[in-house]
Amino acid sequence: MTDREVTEPPRLRHVLPFEATSAGVPMLRRAAVKQLGRWSASMATDEAELLVTELATNVLKHVGEGVSAALVLEWGGGRLRLEMHDGNRVLPVLKSANCDEECGRGLHLLAALAADWGTVVTAAGKAVWCEIEVDSTGACRRLVRAAEVLENYQGASAAPTRSGHEADLEESAIELIADLLHWTAAHGHEPVDVLHRAQMYYEDGVGAA
Repeated sequence: MTDREVTEPPRLRHVLPFEATSAGVPMLRRAAVKQLGRWSASMATDEAELLVTELATNVLKHVGEGVSAALVLEWGGGRLRLEMHDGNRVLPVLKSANCDEECGRGLHLLAALAADWGTVVTAAGKAVWCEIEVDSTGACRRLVRAAEVLENYQGASAAPTRSGHEADLEESAIELIADLLHWTAAHGHEPVDVLHRAQMYYEDGVGAA
């Protein structure tokens, strides 16, 4: 037995069966958030919701409507691991960022949000997995990254029009969203669709809270 096996605390594990339907995706997301609450791991909720949505949506789009799958959650050692298992052995491919095809775009979001991710063929099909890392203060990388982006963006933008740090950050957030919409349009995406999808993520998160 190694020192790592002796000192590393056991990882908590929970399996959530999933039926690939439009209604099943938000149900799975809520079930995952509820389980994180039971583990006192709510600090990982924001990133987990986005990643669960992408993993579940990929099954719905690329494996098939109504197929059976399962989301496995593992928590321990400052990391949350998510595994989406389905019965299809075809592994997803990470395509170039400027690819016009829809297939593979979700993997770019997965790679951007997760600390690590990958795919593996299993006895029953395949699993797509990813991990969220929580730092020593209990903050998820996504929230820390958002704060850092806003601080840096504010420093590079024009002088704010209102006084107060929070108000300045609010103005920077609005300007950043506008710039990101310009970026999505320049890369062939529809800004309205991106905004709609972001709003759904936000409203689902508020509802789950």
